[in-house]
Amino acid sequence: MQIAEKKAVTIKYTLRDEEGAVLDSTDGRDPMTYLHGAGNLVPGVEEALEGKSPGDEIKVIVPPEKGYGLREEDNVRNVPVRKLPGKIKPGSAVQLNTNHGTIVAVVKAIQGDYATVDLNHPLAGKTLRFELEVVDVRDATEEELSHGHVHGPGGHH
Repeated sequence: MQIAEKKAVTIKYTLRDEEGAVLDSTDGRDPMTYLHGAGNLVPGVEEALEGKSPGDEIKVIVPPEKGYGLREEDNVRNVPVRKLPGKIKPGSAVQLNTNHGTIVAVVKAIQGDYATVDLNHPLAGKTLRFELEVVDVRDATEEELSHGHVHGPGGHH
């Protein structure tokens, strides 16, 4: 069976940055299963996997536009420390409630009563290198399709 929209796909992967450093991998862990065509992976990876079958191995270079997007300097802001949850320090990840829902920001610096936070995804603006192996492809269940993601063993989450 080939990878196409509405298929549940199981892959092994290694994600590297431009210099070749490993950023994430399924090595030593269970493979990842996702619903193809539901936006559960970055677009460049989904496009590269389209039409592949179990056993296929591919390498793909994903530019920022097809990955986590370009960095937007407007997403770096100064906010009052009193509005941030818990004890923070540079490098801390904090959850912020916005008009668009909850987002994660990284504290870049603290000066007096203000913290500089970066709302960009940590991989925004980066070219990414993926090594992918297709492990399995199956039809997604109706429940998975209606929820927009694959369910674990037993069918529920």
